[in-house]
Amino acid sequence: RKGSERPPKIRPSLLDRFNLAVSTSRRVDGIWIGSHRGEQEDLERIVAALALVKQHSPVHYACIVNNLERIWISVLKHNGAEYHHSLKACVFDERFLAHEDASTNRIASAILHEATHARLEWCGIVYEESLRVRIESICIRRELALAARLPDGVQLQELISCNLDWHRANPDFFSDAQFRERG
Repeated sequence: RKGSERPPKIRPSLLDRFNLAVSTSRRVDGIWIGSHRGEQEDLERIVAALALVKQHSPVHYACIVNNLERIWISVLKHNGAEYHHSLKACVFDERFLAHEDASTNRIASAILHEATHARLEWCGIVYEESLRVRIESICIRRELALAARLPDGVQLQELISCNLDWHRANPDFFSDAQFRERG
């Protein structure tokens, strides 16, 4: 595929569909929010992060609502969040939400980051090796723009700026070889 072609639609796996079905969930402005382990506290943290974005940055909130169908709390190979094309979802690792550094601002920032991946994908920008550093830079700059609008966002802006600098200085992190190595 070329960098400008939209990726094909992919159905969620049978296992993902089952796990979604047994998750504790609710809807907020059309987005399904669910937790595989059924923790209401996790759902409330996501809802609070969405409310924060909605209140302080309607443009970023529109990006989230228009580009994600789901926000799912599950188990990932890493302690963070990622976009899953087949689910049209921002998926959080449950350890991310349990970590003391996972403030409402940070959760909101991560949701926007993954929604930006979804938006770029919808526009036909494929997450291929040659574009990954640029794509991540776009997503991180969106996080910075959001952090600038959030109350007490200065510390988050500093964290995101350091993250952007690190990504630019370590482009090999996004190579196919590194992805395979991290498994």
